[in-house]
Amino acid sequence: MRVEKDYRFTTEDGDASLRDLFGGHSQMLIYRFMFDPDWNEGCPSCSAVTDGFAGSVPHFEHHDVAFVVVSRAPLDKLVAYKRRMGWNFRWVSSFDSSFNYDFHVTIDPAAGPVEYNYNYKDQAQLEAENVAWRDWSGEQPGMSVFGRDGDDVFHTYSAYSRGFDGLWTMWQWLDRAPLGRNEGDVSWFHRHDEYPATAGGPS
Repeated sequence: MRVEKDYRFTTEDGDASLRDLFGGHSQMLIYRFMFDPDWNEGCPSCSAVTDGFAGSVPHFEHHDVAFVVVSRAPLDKLVAYKRRMGWNFRWVSSFDSSFNYDFHVTIDPAAGPVEYNYNYKDQAQLEAENVAWRDWSGEQPGMSVFGRDGDDVFHTYSAYSRGFDGLWTMWQWLDRAPLGRNEGDVSWFHRHDEYPATAGGPS
């Protein structure tokens, strides 16, 4: 689908359009990192995902694929968190843009019917079905793919929720260990700089 709207992003190199983010490549992968403007840290789950793909960017670029991470938090927060985590990839802010809303990774049920992971619901449906509000509001994870033909940009694919589990490389490795993910509770993994100094099991 051709992208008609002129989305703008704040980058470390200044203001940029969606087309600018391709850099000279004809294809682009975007990871939608959950980082609300009011948060001081990025999402722990998204951080674990990011640890797994951070080193792949040179390989993507060799295959004519730009890779960009997009969040709604202001750029200064993204830069500081990227430095803390030791990552080296392009991370841009969509803070002043409807980009995350239009591609269904920032959701406001009070504003009307919403879509996430190819499901549509309005507020009455959510209440009637007793659906957890956290699953249908605020920041959500996802990824999108775009192609460029001259000056035209096309949205070619998006995945959400369990639809991109295969991109969580940590999980793919742990699933092959004798104890699997060895999940002790909902916080069975942490940001990589928040683990205790000694390891030996879930903390």
